[in-house]
Amino acid sequence: MKTTARPGHAPAVPSAKKPILRSKTDAGATGNGSVVTRSAATKSSASRSAVSKSGAGKSTANRSAAKTGVRLAKQATPGAKAGAPAKTTRPGPGPRADLGAPIEPFFAKRTGPLRQILDQLRALIDAEVPDASSSIKWGMPFYTLAGQPVCALAAFKAHVNLILAGPEGTFVDPEGLLEGDGKTGRHLKLRAPTEIPRAAVRGWLAAAAARARGGA
Repeated sequence: MKTTARPGHAPAVPSAKKPILRSKTDAGATGNGSVVTRSAATKSSASRSAVSKSGAGKSTANRSAAKTGVRLAKQATPGAKAGAPAKTTRPGPGPRADLGAPIEPFFAKRTGPLRQILDQLRALIDAEVPDASSSIKWGMPFYTLAGQPVCALAAFKAHVNLILAGPEGTFVDPEGLLEGDGKTGRHLKLRAPTEIPRAAVRGWLAAAAARARGGA
């Protein structure tokens, strides 16, 4: 490029643009530094992805193991819900401690009008069914003939029951004194000694004894 000098002025020398040189440090920061940064970012992203996948894998494995455990628990206890406490089976009630015991202590525990009713009924039973066997069964005096039930005496807080064993139609009761559905027996409820219908009781005891002797 040619430059024309003006009168009285020195010719202008065009200034050459100096090339901007970047130092190794700058080059490293903008060049290799960028590469390093991208590489680190890539490695960090890959690491996070690997950790995430690893965590997801472990979570999936844990859920699978938990499901397997539930299935095994259900197989071990059919019908039981997972996590439900195991049910314990309680043994059924055993026989009473007084089963087959003599009947004397039963009468000795009673006093007053109830004792009077029991004593009079016991005397009627002994008179009508002298060959009957007696023992405590279900907590009460129980009378049997040839292994068949005849009658029993039950004492409550305010009354006594004379229980007569026999199916429906065994006992004649025109006055309607007996209670119960009559399928396996009837009972007479007494609250005072004066309420005892002696003649009727003798007839009912004889009927119960005849049924027991016949094995019915």
